[in-house]
Amino acid sequence: MSQQLLQQAMALHQAGRLDEAEKLYQRILTAAPGDYPALHLMGLLRLMQGRLPEALVLLQRALAVQPGAPETLANLGIVLSGLGRHDEAQAALDSVVRARPNDSRAWSNRGAVRSKLGQSTEALADIERALALDAGNLDALNNRGLILHGLGRYEEALAGFDLLLARAPDYADGRHNRGLTLRELGRAEEAVAEFDRVIAAHPSHAGAWVNRAGTLWRLERLDEALESYGKALAINPGLPEALESRSNLLWTRRQALAPAIADLQRALAVQPDLPYAAGDLLQLKMHAGDWRNFADDKAKLDAAVRAGRQAAQPFVYQALSDSPADLLACARIFAARKYPATAPRPKFEARKPGPIRIGYVCGEFRAQATMYLAAGLFEQHDRAKFEIFAFDNSRNDGSAMRARVTAAFDKFISIAALSDRDAAARIRAEGVDILVNLNGYFGKMRMGVFALSPAPVQVNYLGFPGTLGADYMDYILADGVVIPDGEDRFYDEKVVRLPGSYQINDDRRAPVGVTSRAGHGLPESAFVFCNFNYGYKILPEQFALWLRLLGQAPGSVLWLLAGDPLFAQNLKSEAARHGVDPQRLIFAPPLELEAHVARMTLGDLFLDSLPYNAHTTASDALWAGLPLLTCRGTAFAGRVAASLLYAVGLPELVTENPADYERLALTLARDPALLKNYRDRLKENRRLAPLFDTARTTRQIEAAYEEMMARRLRGEAPQGFAVASS
Repeated sequence: MSQQLLQQAMALHQAGRLDEAEKLYQRILTAAPGDYPALHLMGLLRLMQGRLPEALVLLQRALAVQPGAPETLANLGIVLSGLGRHDEAQAALDSVVRARPNDSRAWSNRGAVRSKLGQSTEALADIERALALDAGNLDALNNRGLILHGLGRYEEALAGFDLLLARAPDYADGRHNRGLTLRELGRAEEAVAEFDRVIAAHPSHAGAWVNRAGTLWRLERLDEALESYGKALAINPGLPEALESRSNLLWTRRQALAPAIADLQRALAVQPDLPYAAGDLLQLKMHAGDWRNFADDKAKLDAAVRAGRQAAQPFVYQALSDSPADLLACARIFAARKYPATAPRPKFEARKPGPIRIGYVCGEFRAQATMYLAAGLFEQHDRAKFEIFAFDNSRNDGSAMRARVTAAFDKFISIAALSDRDAAARIRAEGVDILVNLNGYFGKMRMGVFALSPAPVQVNYLGFPGTLGADYMDYILADGVVIPDGEDRFYDEKVVRLPGSYQINDDRRAPVGVTSRAGHGLPESAFVFCNFNYGYKILPEQFALWLRLLGQAPGSVLWLLAGDPLFAQNLKSEAARHGVDPQRLIFAPPLELEAHVARMTLGDLFLDSLPYNAHTTASDALWAGLPLLTCRGTAFAGRVAASLLYAVGLPELVTENPADYERLALTLARDPALLKNYRDRLKENRRLAPLFDTARTTRQIEAAYEEMMARRLRGEAPQGFAVASS
């Protein structure tokens, strides 16, 4: 009877009638829990449904009954790879290859896993072996295209998928992967159409719904993208990539924090080692001011980074870690997995005489913090010595800043619709000498372009305050405060120290406007402590210190930048728990830059955060004449405010430990004359000190570029150096 049921179940399984097949497999396993064929086939069925954790349990049970069974090990390898456990997947598939050296499918599957481990050469060799054994192996043709896609060889990948589909037009995964390749080639509308073809033939193809959603997101069709993620999750409610991606979309574009957190929690419940999701979840909780289990969650992230696991993205980790060694490890993990060098550094033709060609790659050429700092740099470059190129990965937001920076360059070239390889080819065709990465791991990054090394010299500057952990980045622009002597070992780039602050500032900012406390809900006579950083920069111990200040400065208030409603709700609850009236927390809604800087004049003292300081926000405060108090951190991101205060002539506002920080904050709250002295000095120094001298900082950056180029022309490897004071 069991054999007859098994035959019926297999027939239904092969016909694609999975629900009916499942019922029969379940009947067999109820009667005989150790039935190997039923366990194996039920595991395969769960694999086909995308229910990978359940598939894993079933296949492991099958192997317990029949250890070393090649067909089960083969499917186990696929499941483990789908769960991100690629090392274990390779071990399983190694066993299959040894047992069945003439099995084309086994070689193909191992090649796919090796590709995910970054072993591209070995992966392609496995695929070629598979095709040599069976030239008609459609899975091998598909995997070959995927490997070429992973290498950024999109045109070759597309040709391979075209060949596959010419042989098998109904091969759904091949058509789906062709859509992915079209997307990377910048042909997003065609990619959506390809995903639609897959879905028309296979409405339950969850991967096609997920990637359709991601492509629609690129096209700014956000409602349709959310709907497509919903379709994927209706098919498979526990699909980690759909949950993770929908979480990102909900938060970054819709500011819907509670459902974004819920999606990530569900994803991690299904796949606890989902790459970078643990870090993303902790950051979302920080945006919410939800610090439950914070210490334990952070400790787990630290341990994971030290173990070499993909636990947190570098940008996320900067707001959590004060260890330069851990930050370096995190960046290296991310670069190696996401943006590995795809080939050795290429050779470049001898440079022709003429101005040094500087290329700036950025996804933020618009009304955004990086441009609020750097617009004057582009305008002030000495055109007798430099030719300036923008390689634009941003969108035209129609702002005055967009028009300003577009006009500031000698050439403004869009790469937003280009693949990394095509963008790199365009940069190389322009003969760029020095390529500057203004994003790093922040914003609309294009690290994949830098991985192709399209310029002889590549520089990390401004957007990401730390190492990128990639050996194809030659230099990082810094100063002696953010990267003191002796800490170069924590940076894969060679450190170039500018004589003032590394941070360029724009002296063409609008004059600070006039506003009133009443218009912003502030008490007229209160002492106003303030912090206008985003909520993810506020850690629980920092907030507890601020609450102690409120307790010791009667009548004072704490003015914070508003975020999601959860942020205010949780911080008010925390204040009440510490015995502080929640009404003493005042939340400032987002405003356009000029209005935001104008309202900063209403504060009395800006309280900086650790381990991630205020950066552009600190410059905004100082421009507004608002004294800023910082505690010098132990990593780049925690030393930026100190760098700015030294450059604006207020070193006394840099403290060295939390106790001194708290003590000085309280002193300033109680001593109006002392605070006025700092405010008056700041007003005077804004005109005279180096921080807001755009031309001066530009000359220093240019001197750095000239020295980099001189070393290049002498055939010297990149080395760190300090730019002389001017």
